[in-house]
Amino acid sequence: MKLRGLYAITDSQLLEGRLLPYVEAALKGGAKLLQYRDKSTDEARRLREAEALRELCNRYGASLIINDDAELAARLGVGLHLGQSDGSLSVARALLGRQAIIGGTCHAQLELAEAAAKEGASYVAFGRFFNSNTKPGAPSADVALLDASKGRINLPIVAIGGVTQDNAPALIAHGASMVAVIHGLFAADSAADVERRAHAFSALFNPK
Repeated sequence: MKLRGLYAITDSQLLEGRLLPYVEAALKGGAKLLQYRDKSTDEARRLREAEALRELCNRYGASLIINDDAELAARLGVGLHLGQSDGSLSVARALLGRQAIIGGTCHAQLELAEAAAKEGASYVAFGRFFNSNTKPGAPSADVALLDASKGRINLPIVAIGGVTQDNAPALIAHGASMVAVIHGLFAADSAADVERRAHAFSALFNPK
């Protein structure tokens, strides 16, 4: 599948008690990738939730990505996202096979992105572009990084960190293939609001 559009990322605290309806709303609204991000140690619950999310992604033609758990990704036959300290991309590629979507966090460093590309990444993620609830602190990436990556990184680029409907257009204009959104999508009062937000983000990639 072409990696372009809205990349929704779950947050276990933000979505507690409403994970499935909110995720389904995001998928209805056009999210192309869904990353299941849960840092807890409750493996039985994580497997159960990931299986349910895989079914939803299949239903809506999206791809499920597991954050930081290659074994779970392999068990479910889905994609994987690795942070810089989460293990080797090349080992994950060998485990998951050639077809799996595997992404890597590259912070704001082109060198990390180039290394990820050599190790078999399907996409690279740059950020934080803006102040973020998930990882607070000063932004480390800017649109100049996206400009500099053109011609050097021949992979889809995901922009993450405090992305909103207002600041996403500049990221896309400078070459982001996908915008990864957590709070800007899921910090909503209802599933209907999540779906509306997802439609709005998705529409940025298909301007009329």
